[in-house]
Amino acid sequence: MYPTDRRYSKDHEWVIVSGSKGRVGITDFAQQQLGDVVFVELPEAGRAVTQGQACGTIESVKAVSELFSPVSGKVAEINPAVVSKPEMVNSDPHGAWLIVVDLTDGKEIDNLLTAEQYEALVK
Repeated sequence: MYPTDRRYSKDHEWVIVSGSKGRVGITDFAQQQLGDVVFVELPEAGRAVTQGQACGTIESVKAVSELFSPVSGKVAEINPAVVSKPEMVNSDPHGAWLIVVDLTDGKEIDNLLTAEQYEALVK
């Protein structure tokens, strides 16, 4: 069920690494727990983020949850489509990316879970 082309955090974010960049989003499990997402607050481009640290918020009709960065680096880009249509996170959680990070340490990916490990975590 979880795409194998990315790594997953125990905080329910995913990252796809391509070269020195990581594209970040939240998992299907996370969006199910949140319910209908109504607002997404993302870090500004240029902001430094640290693996495992809060970098934004996702608000649903049920709750407000912090978004944790699965990797460290500088935010290179945010997804304006998700900011204007946050419900995209619900309809396509593994396609609706939130931020792109210029990675400072590509080896951090080894701290994250494979799709199989993540699936076992959320069962």
